[in-house]
Amino acid sequence: MNHSFFQGKLRAAQTGDLPDTGTLRVTALSEQNIPLSDAVVELSFTGDPESTIEEVRTDRNGQTEAVTLAAPPVEYSLEPSEEQPYAEYTIRVSAPGFEPVTVSGAELFGGQLSLQTVTLRQSIPGEQPDTIVIPEHTLYGYYPPKIAEAEVKPVSGNGEIVLDQVVVPEYIVVHDGTPQDSTARDYYVQYRDYIKNVASSEIYSTWPYATLAANILAIQSFTLNRVYTEWYRNKRYDFTITSACVKI
Repeated sequence: MNHSFFQGKLRAAQTGDLPDTGTLRVTALSEQNIPLSDAVVELSFTGDPESTIEEVRTDRNGQTEAVTLAAPPVEYSLEPSEEQPYAEYTIRVSAPGFEPVTVSGAELFGGQLSLQTVTLRQSIPGEQPDTIVIPEHTLYGYYPPKIAEAEVKPVSGNGEIVLDQVVVPEYIVVHDGTPQDSTARDYYVQYRDYIKNVASSEIYSTWPYATLAANILAIQSFTLNRVYTEWYRNKRYDFTITSACVKI
């Protein structure tokens, strides 16, 4: 089959299945969290990453304008459905003196503003460009169920293992894998950023405010339980929480 004909059919199918719109704003930062102005941001459908549909540049704050893009009907995310409730976009960010970064699978819901921050590192000869792949949303993709655990856990100690009081930390250490996976990396993540990332991965932004608030409170409760009880450190691990949907 002719390649260009196939790509044209693909784009037509994608936009035809996406009758609504959402907006996307990209922020480009250096590793020192300095905004990168005049960075080039190319946007494409993840299913057709080689065909750029929008190209914008960042302002002095390192941000692009809010770009309007096609999205599925918002109804798909408001009730159980086999239809994917969000569109997936690939974002390529480049700036002079920095390694380009590609983010694949950025999610966009109808009627919502999606925010994507991209951190660029300075160019080093021989280094490969960074590629970040965002997996399917946990409400849409298939993931193994979390292993059940007791709702109420015994809490005892002198403060060396179990903290004397509940503390909201500035940073937490996230192990990117199962607890037993020694090859998985540990990341120091600001607590507020971790909560935002988990929320965007586990609930849909289109839900009513009260539903969003209840779910975010549950996410914080679970996270602070891991902090307060030093759940993993008590098991001789050196991280606060894991990215895996399992427990040890």
